[in-house]
Amino acid sequence: MNLIENLQWRYATKKFDSSKKVPSEQIKKLKRAVQLSVSSYGLQLYKVLIIEDQDLRHKLKPASWGQDQITDASHLVVFCNYTEVNSSHINDYLKLKAEKQSLDFEELKGYGSFMMGKLSEKSAFELEQWTGKQTYIALANLLIACAELKIDACPMEGFNPVEYNKILGLSEKGLNASVIATIGYRSSDDPSQHETKVRKPTAVLFEEL
Repeated sequence: MNLIENLQWRYATKKFDSSKKVPSEQIKKLKRAVQLSVSSYGLQLYKVLIIEDQDLRHKLKPASWGQDQITDASHLVVFCNYTEVNSSHINDYLKLKAEKQSLDFEELKGYGSFMMGKLSEKSAFELEQWTGKQTYIALANLLIACAELKIDACPMEGFNPVEYNKILGLSEKGLNASVIATIGYRSSDDPSQHETKVRKPTAVLFEEL
Protein backbone atom coordinates (compact mmCIF):
# COMPACT_ATOMS: atom_id res chain seq x y z
CA MET A 1 0.00 0.00 0.00
CA ASN A 2 1.83 3.08 -1.27
CA LEU A 3 -0.26 5.33 0.94
CA ILE A 4 1.38 3.92 4.07
CA GLU A 5 4.85 4.47 2.60
CA ASN A 6 3.96 8.01 1.60
CA LEU A 7 2.56 8.81 5.04
CA GLN A 8 5.75 7.45 6.56
CA TRP A 9 7.71 9.75 4.21
CA ARG A 10 5.85 12.95 5.17
CA TYR A 11 6.58 15.07 8.21
CA ALA A 12 5.68 18.55 9.40
CA THR A 13 8.25 20.46 7.37
CA LYS A 14 9.94 23.17 9.40
CA LYS A 15 12.21 24.62 6.71
CA PHE A 16 11.22 24.95 3.06
CA ASP A 17 13.38 25.55 0.00
CA SER A 18 12.10 28.98 -1.04
CA SER A 19 13.48 28.56 -4.58
CA LYS A 20 11.13 25.67 -5.38
CA LYS A 21 7.51 26.18 -6.39
CA VAL A 22 4.70 23.63 -6.60
CA PRO A 23 3.67 23.42 -10.29
CA SER A 24 0.17 24.58 -11.20
CA GLU A 25 -0.81 21.08 -12.34
CA GLN A 26 0.00 19.74 -8.89
CA ILE A 27 -1.95 22.56 -7.26
CA LYS A 28 -4.96 21.51 -9.37
CA LYS A 29 -4.66 17.97 -8.00
CA LEU A 30 -4.47 19.25 -4.43
CA LYS A 31 -7.56 21.39 -5.02
CA ARG A 32 -9.42 18.36 -6.30
CA ALA A 33 -8.39 16.29 -3.27
CA VAL A 34 -9.63 19.00 -0.91
CA GLN A 35 -12.80 19.41 -2.96
CA LEU A 36 -13.54 15.70 -2.49
CA SER A 37 -13.26 15.91 1.31
CA VAL A 38 -16.18 14.56 3.29
CA SER A 39 -18.24 17.06 5.28
CA SER A 40 -21.36 16.97 7.42
CA TYR A 41 -24.45 16.81 5.19
CA GLY A 42 -22.08 17.47 2.27
CA LEU A 43 -22.44 21.20 2.87
CA GLN A 44 -18.72 22.11 2.85
CA LEU A 45 -19.26 25.20 4.99
CA TYR A 46 -15.79 26.58 4.44
CA LYS A 47 -13.62 28.31 1.87
CA VAL A 48 -9.97 27.57 1.13
CA LEU A 49 -7.51 30.35 0.28
CA ILE A 50 -4.34 29.38 -1.58
CA ILE A 51 -1.93 32.27 -1.19
CA GLU A 52 1.18 32.62 -3.33
CA ASP A 53 1.57 36.41 -3.19
CA GLN A 54 4.71 37.20 -1.22
CA ASP A 55 3.67 40.69 -0.11
CA LEU A 56 0.51 39.29 1.44
CA ARG A 57 2.39 36.46 3.13
CA HIS A 58 4.90 38.92 4.60
CA LYS A 59 1.93 40.77 6.12
CA LEU A 60 0.64 37.50 7.58
CA LYS A 61 4.00 36.36 8.97
CA PRO A 62 3.92 38.51 12.15
CA ALA A 63 0.44 37.09 12.82
CA SER A 64 1.94 33.61 12.45
CA TRP A 65 4.39 33.79 15.34
CA GLY A 66 7.05 34.92 12.85
CA GLN A 67 7.41 31.41 11.45
CA ASP A 68 9.52 31.24 8.29
CA GLN A 69 7.32 28.61 6.65
CA ILE A 70 4.75 31.32 5.93
CA THR A 71 7.05 33.10 3.46
CA ASP A 72 9.52 30.35 2.48
CA ALA A 73 6.99 27.72 1.40
CA SER A 74 5.66 27.66 -2.13
CA HIS A 75 2.08 28.39 -1.03
CA LEU A 76 0.17 29.18 2.13
CA VAL A 77 -3.22 27.50 2.47
CA VAL A 78 -5.81 29.07 4.77
CA PHE A 79 -8.92 27.05 5.65
CA CYS A 80 -11.77 29.41 6.57
CA ASN A 81 -15.01 28.28 8.18
CA TYR A 82 -18.28 30.16 7.89
CA THR A 83 -19.16 31.77 11.21
CA GLU A 84 -22.91 31.51 10.60
CA VAL A 85 -25.08 28.97 8.83
CA ASN A 86 -28.28 30.10 7.17
CA SER A 87 -30.88 28.95 4.66
CA SER A 88 -28.88 30.28 1.71
CA HIS A 89 -26.10 27.78 2.46
CA ILE A 90 -28.66 24.98 2.49
CA ASN A 91 -30.40 26.17 -0.68
CA ASP A 92 -27.12 26.57 -2.56
CA TYR A 93 -26.22 23.00 -1.70
CA LEU A 94 -29.64 21.65 -2.70
CA LYS A 95 -29.55 23.50 -6.03
CA LEU A 96 -26.13 22.02 -6.74
CA LYS A 97 -27.34 18.56 -5.70
CA ALA A 98 -30.37 18.87 -7.96
CA GLU A 99 -28.17 19.93 -10.87
CA LYS A 100 -25.49 17.26 -10.42
CA GLN A 101 -27.90 14.39 -9.72
CA SER A 102 -30.68 15.46 -12.12
CA LEU A 103 -33.20 15.83 -9.31
CA ASP A 104 -36.18 18.11 -8.81
CA PHE A 105 -35.16 20.95 -6.50
CA GLU A 106 -38.69 21.19 -5.09
CA GLU A 107 -38.52 17.56 -3.97
CA LEU A 108 -35.36 18.30 -1.98
CA LYS A 109 -36.88 21.08 0.10
CA GLY A 110 -38.01 18.60 2.77
CA TYR A 111 -34.41 17.50 3.21
CA GLY A 112 -33.42 21.17 3.43
CA SER A 113 -35.98 21.76 6.17
CA PHE A 114 -34.64 18.73 8.03
CA MET A 115 -31.08 20.09 7.89
CA MET A 116 -32.13 23.55 9.02
CA GLY A 117 -34.11 22.00 11.85
CA LYS A 118 -31.11 20.04 13.08
CA LEU A 119 -28.79 23.02 12.77
CA SER A 120 -31.23 25.30 14.60
CA GLU A 121 -30.77 23.05 17.63
CA LYS A 122 -27.19 24.32 17.93
CA SER A 123 -26.24 27.62 19.52
CA ALA A 124 -24.27 30.19 17.52
CA PHE A 125 -21.12 29.10 19.37
CA GLU A 126 -21.79 25.42 18.62
CA LEU A 127 -22.39 26.15 14.95
CA GLU A 128 -19.11 28.01 14.61
CA GLN A 129 -17.28 25.20 16.41
CA TRP A 130 -18.96 22.69 14.10
CA THR A 131 -18.03 24.48 10.88
CA GLY A 132 -14.50 24.93 12.21
CA LYS A 133 -14.12 21.19 12.71
CA GLN A 134 -15.07 20.59 9.08
CA THR A 135 -11.96 22.46 7.96
CA TYR A 136 -9.74 19.93 9.73
CA ILE A 137 -11.20 17.13 7.61
CA ALA A 138 -10.32 19.11 4.49
CA LEU A 139 -6.85 19.77 5.92
CA ALA A 140 -6.33 16.03 6.36
CA ASN A 141 -7.15 15.46 2.69
CA LEU A 142 -4.64 18.12 1.71
CA LEU A 143 -1.89 16.53 3.80
CA ILE A 144 -2.57 13.05 2.45
CA ALA A 145 -2.67 14.31 -1.13
CA CYS A 146 0.61 16.16 -0.59
CA ALA A 147 2.20 12.96 0.68
CA GLU A 148 0.97 11.07 -2.39
CA LEU A 149 2.45 13.72 -4.68
CA LYS A 150 5.68 14.01 -2.66
CA ILE A 151 4.91 17.62 -1.81
CA ASP A 152 6.00 18.72 1.64
CA ALA A 153 3.52 20.31 4.00
CA CYS A 154 3.19 21.66 7.51
CA PRO A 155 -0.19 22.00 9.24
CA MET A 156 -0.14 24.99 11.57
CA GLU A 157 -2.30 26.27 14.41
CA GLY A 158 0.35 28.77 15.49
CA PHE A 159 -1.27 31.91 14.15
CA ASN A 160 -3.61 34.68 15.27
CA PRO A 161 -7.03 34.14 13.63
CA VAL A 162 -8.21 37.65 14.52
CA GLU A 163 -5.26 39.20 12.68
CA TYR A 164 -5.67 36.84 9.74
CA ASN A 165 -9.34 37.77 9.51
CA LYS A 166 -8.41 41.45 9.50
CA ILE A 167 -5.59 41.21 6.94
CA LEU A 168 -7.55 38.94 4.59
CA GLY A 169 -10.87 40.72 5.03
CA LEU A 170 -12.59 37.54 6.14
CA SER A 171 -14.99 38.79 8.81
CA GLU A 172 -17.04 40.87 6.37
CA LYS A 173 -17.45 37.74 4.26
CA GLY A 174 -18.75 35.76 7.23
CA LEU A 175 -15.55 33.72 7.39
CA ASN A 176 -12.96 32.91 10.03
CA ALA A 177 -9.40 31.61 9.59
CA SER A 178 -9.64 28.20 11.24
CA VAL A 179 -6.39 26.38 10.44
CA ILE A 180 -3.53 26.88 7.98
CA ALA A 181 -0.93 24.82 6.17
CA THR A 182 2.19 25.60 4.17
CA ILE A 183 3.12 23.49 1.17
CA GLY A 184 6.24 23.27 -0.97
CA TYR A 185 9.49 21.33 -0.90
CA ARG A 186 11.75 20.68 2.07
CA SER A 187 15.10 22.36 2.39
CA SER A 188 18.10 20.05 2.53
CA ASP A 189 19.01 21.97 5.69
CA ASP A 190 15.83 21.02 7.55
CA PRO A 191 17.02 18.71 10.37
CA SER A 192 13.46 17.57 11.10
CA GLN A 193 13.43 15.38 7.99
CA HIS A 194 16.00 13.06 9.55
CA GLU A 195 14.14 12.53 12.80
CA THR A 196 12.53 9.16 13.45
CA LYS A 197 8.75 9.41 13.29
CA VAL A 198 7.22 9.08 16.76
CA ARG A 199 3.77 7.50 16.98
CA LYS A 200 2.06 5.42 19.65
CA PRO A 201 2.30 1.66 19.03
CA THR A 202 -0.84 0.26 17.39
CA ALA A 203 -1.40 -1.96 20.45
CA VAL A 204 -1.64 1.17 22.59
CA LEU A 205 -3.53 3.38 20.14
CA PHE A 206 -6.21 0.88 19.17
CA GLU A 207 -8.63 -1.17 21.20
CA GLU A 208 -10.81 -3.76 19.49
CA LEU A 209 -14.10 -4.58 21.18
